[in-house]
Amino acid sequence: MAFSKVALLAALPFAFGQSSSVVPDPAYSTPRGTPFPDTTYPNATVPYAVAGAQSNQTSPPEYPSPWGEGLGDWADAYAQAKAFVSQLTLTEKVNLTTGVGWEGEKCVGNTGSIPRLAFKAMCLEDSPLGVRFKDFASAFPAGVTVAATWDRSLFYTRGYDMGAEHRESGVDIQLGPVVGPIGRAPEGGRNWEGFSPDPYLSGIAVGETVKGMQDAGIMACTKHYILNEQEHFRQPSDIPASSSNIDDRTMHELYLWPFADAVRAGTASIMCSYQQINNSYGCQNSYTLNYLLKNELGFQGFVMSDWSAQHSGVSSALAGLDQTMPGDQAFDSGNAFWGANLTIAVLNGTVPQWRLDDMAVRIMAAYYYVDRPGNQVPDAPNFSAWTQDTFGFSHFYASEDYTQVNYHVDVQQDHYVDIRNIAAKGTVLLKNTGGLPLTGQEKLTTVFGSDAAENGWGPNGCPDRGCDNGTLAMGWGSGTANFPYLITPLEAIKAEVRSNRGAFEDVIDDYAYTQASALARRVAQPGVGGACIVFANSDAGEGYIVYDYNEGDRNNLTLWHNADTMIQTVTEQCDNTIVVMHTVGPVVVDAWYDNPNVTAIVWAGIPGQESGNAITDILYGKVNPGGKSPFTWGASRGEYGTDVLYEPNAGSSAPQDNFQEGVFIDYRAFDRLGETPIFEFGFGLSYTTFEYSGLQVQANSVGQYMPTNGQTPAAPTYGTVSNRTADYVYPPGFDPVEAYIYPFLNNSNLRSASMDPQYAINYTFPADGYDSSPQPYLAAGSNVAPGGNAQLYDVMFTVSATITNTGDIVGDEVPQLYVSLGGPENPRVVLRGFDRLTIQPGASETFTAQITRRDLSNWDTYSQNWVISNAPKFVYVGSSSRNLPLSQRLNVDACYGGGAPPAASTAAPVSGAPSGAAPSGGVVTQISAPTGVVTQISDAQDGQPQAPSAAPSMSSPVQQISDGQVRASSTA
Repeated sequence: MAFSKVALLAALPFAFGQSSSVVPDPAYSTPRGTPFPDTTYPNATVPYAVAGAQSNQTSPPEYPSPWGEGLGDWADAYAQAKAFVSQLTLTEKVNLTTGVGWEGEKCVGNTGSIPRLAFKAMCLEDSPLGVRFKDFASAFPAGVTVAATWDRSLFYTRGYDMGAEHRESGVDIQLGPVVGPIGRAPEGGRNWEGFSPDPYLSGIAVGETVKGMQDAGIMACTKHYILNEQEHFRQPSDIPASSSNIDDRTMHELYLWPFADAVRAGTASIMCSYQQINNSYGCQNSYTLNYLLKNELGFQGFVMSDWSAQHSGVSSALAGLDQTMPGDQAFDSGNAFWGANLTIAVLNGTVPQWRLDDMAVRIMAAYYYVDRPGNQVPDAPNFSAWTQDTFGFSHFYASEDYTQVNYHVDVQQDHYVDIRNIAAKGTVLLKNTGGLPLTGQEKLTTVFGSDAAENGWGPNGCPDRGCDNGTLAMGWGSGTANFPYLITPLEAIKAEVRSNRGAFEDVIDDYAYTQASALARRVAQPGVGGACIVFANSDAGEGYIVYDYNEGDRNNLTLWHNADTMIQTVTEQCDNTIVVMHTVGPVVVDAWYDNPNVTAIVWAGIPGQESGNAITDILYGKVNPGGKSPFTWGASRGEYGTDVLYEPNAGSSAPQDNFQEGVFIDYRAFDRLGETPIFEFGFGLSYTTFEYSGLQVQANSVGQYMPTNGQTPAAPTYGTVSNRTADYVYPPGFDPVEAYIYPFLNNSNLRSASMDPQYAINYTFPADGYDSSPQPYLAAGSNVAPGGNAQLYDVMFTVSATITNTGDIVGDEVPQLYVSLGGPENPRVVLRGFDRLTIQPGASETFTAQITRRDLSNWDTYSQNWVISNAPKFVYVGSSSRNLPLSQRLNVDACYGGGAPPAASTAAPVSGAPSGAAPSGGVVTQISAPTGVVTQISDAQDGQPQAPSAAPSMSSPVQQISDGQVRASSTA
């Protein structure tokens, strides 16, 4: 079942050596050339590295910051937002863009308020799996667990339930979901918060999650944008934060893909990340924010910073940042890049009014888009992130305004039912040679390992779950929530055994090998019989917590607490050993997975508060396992081809994290490198069996793919800004709260108000950053709706297959559709469809999936658009990435009425390609910012100006900026 993968893979009708030239989609007339050169970086760790993912990468400036237009279903929200913002003064607009400071109000992030219009401050609160810091709220399964369900309806349900709990808590913006990290390296500390290293699976999951959350009436914040793939060096310390260096094609086809799905789903906000991207900080990176997100993807919401991830004032404003959180530069410092400094920047002209107006309109459009006015609750927010006490300070840091801060509102409803269901359906049966399901008639059931038991300090005994005591139901960091309760496997299994009047014993001490051996030996005695269930885990989290020398990222892929030794100890005595693992990602199981005494292996993910009930449902067959692994299980960490950068590699400069593997991560890397995984991506067993047959492929007629053209309207402004600086000083008699960030000036002299000794220096900013004239749409962008060129979502093929349950019990199967794009620089196969079907015994169900133009395209770095190559395309349907019994070649020509696509033309590049694009075999030659242009803000806290690097590069991401220092964040 799980161990005959090589032959299955070898049978697939494609090969790596197949060559092809890329031609445009029909009627797309742009010069071509090979868009994915086989050039390798000289120091590449793998032979297929693409040019561009190299140290000291720089990228072109992209200005101006696109202004929102209200595309698609955002039109009504924009109309309301414009009407609202038109009423605002300069300082009121600034109040929407700047947080009031860490611990300034009751939530982890808070905007200013607008009392004149009875507009309350917005509350921003973690996390991607529940309401952080609140009592009487649920602890949901992590993203990686819901991804393992491969169930769109459960993606949505989990999102809706979480959104409802945030809404009822008085939260405006939930800081989730996560698709950054996507999971480039399996050791990545926060991978478990996201979904899967496959961009298609992550894209579907994030899209449905966003829809669910926002249908519940709160704003989603999709994060962390972008390439935030490890905890080491993600923030500045005594050296600048690391730079994630990437090529243009990999950016589009892998990391940007799920963010595009979130944008298309209508995500209200996107959080920019801490680290640098091609040596430009993520929250002042004009290429990723202006060019990719707001222009190419047509994002209509607003960009907020991760907590203290802002490194400049004017530069970040011009580069596309819309809101800074928590508002202060360092926690509780009282200093801010924006706040009063943004007021000054608008008054002195270094930030144009239209840019500030666009920030405010984007924020308010998102507010109206999810109908926040219709989803308010009394006393919002009805909890405090800083204390569990009923009474406390509204301004926690300043110890001011003592009042009731916690109303202890129970927001859980009946979500425990969904939590248990998701945890069970996200459980993956990796091996089963007869050990499962348990019948309930076992004479003696035994449990081993601390992962089965409770944390002796209580489920919330470790702040932000920053330890690994007892069963693992949540990783650590800001992406956590308090458990209202935690059902452990030990108590649930014990209750099940006692209900069947069986005997039960356990050895929870992970190092009690003598006692464990003796107990396991008893189970194997003639006339006894039963089961030995070993629980094990592997934990990870955010880098501000270090546990057992793991600085967020895992140091290895082994099980924790010496669990391998416990497994081997038990299997030496017990011939019916069942291993259950709660892990944040793959672990190495090579030492024992094929031991015949290991009769079953179960991955139970990161299941949340109903952990014990969910795994008991699986073990006893109350739920037939149907989960599929959302990642690959290798025999060693070296097989993945990627790893965390653990040590600085650039002296006192920013560590350079080169994504030289390109698009080849997880199963794509295993296929490329010829490695045979222990359990492949998409693999999972059931207590029944399934048969695949009857593949049908229907070509659909689609129009010719045309580049988007036309221009935006000119940048609008709303209201007027008085040039009388005295209008913006603190109102008479105003008593400011300590360390609170306000938009007001402390006096009417801008130089003095800025408190910046460098204020009079003649700084130069990118001239294009001030251009408010109509701008051309990008060819790959959209002037219709968010998500990129609308034709990318044209359905080219409809695929169906028959799935038959050949067993004798009802079960769920997840048929998966993969496509071979055919080119030598493409993965062997890529996931492009799936569904979860419940099938009665002996019955059949039809699996149907659609293949869009986007699904068959590659990103062309030269034309800056998606193209379909003339390489042969195949579709495959099966139960995992390496078990694909059904296949058929796709006739792309049939989608265009049978005619072949035209040959590549030699016309000029389309309008809107990044500066530096040249007909050099498809490689975009990188340029740095123009001579004399610096990216330093001219307000108080920005240090010395720094000229941009002039180092050339070979692909096309981002711009160099000056570095800054921030305190490590404990949120977002």
